[in-house]
Amino acid sequence: MVSASHLVAFALLSIPLILMPGPAVLFVIGRSLSLGRVGGLLSVVGTSLGAFVAAVAIALGVGSLLQESIVLFTIVKVLGAAYLAYLGVQAIRHRRERASTATATVSRRSKGRILTEGFVVGVSNPKTIVFLIAVLPQFVDYSLGYVPAQMIVLGAVFIGIALVSDSVWALAAGAARDWFGRSPHRVEHLGAAGGVMMIGIGATLAFVGHGSGANK
Repeated sequence: MVSASHLVAFALLSIPLILMPGPAVLFVIGRSLSLGRVGGLLSVVGTSLGAFVAAVAIALGVGSLLQESIVLFTIVKVLGAAYLAYLGVQAIRHRRERASTATATVSRRSKGRILTEGFVVGVSNPKTIVFLIAVLPQFVDYSLGYVPAQMIVLGAVFIGIALVSDSVWALAAGAARDWFGRSPHRVEHLGAAGGVMMIGIGATLAFVGHGSGANK
């Protein structure tokens, strides 16, 4: 359904964005610090489920529109790149507040509530939503048709990589609860680094060509 070359290229582009500490990563770190490894991993499952729902909605609602309009495709790409850069600036500006939130003590929660909170973060994560809207159409082979289905497959690849990456963050934070807890500045530096990387990704997307969409 999706060509192997497009799938590999999309995965390679997704990895840097997924690895950078964004809202979901800081949320997972905070839950692991407060609730331990199990709480962190449950949060990862919740954020992944939420992100997948967002990816399906984007594929079904945006894919068919972008298939018909290169102008709309370009507008979405430019706006998405600009918003990613904006989020990067905001992450740097508010790194102290977010670090404090991530390291704050959280009361005990049921597994269902942890999953639900993670789902809300995942389905509303602007970094993921903007990236998928701006980038998914560039890796669709329009000659194959089934554009929304191709976007869902690509979205699933993105979520799968994020699931593995966020799980590593959760396990690492759970194992280093004391080390992170002694200094919120360590989480603050993670947030700042993520902001810089987000700005870089946004700048890169702004100059990327239309890809497959331009040849339909």
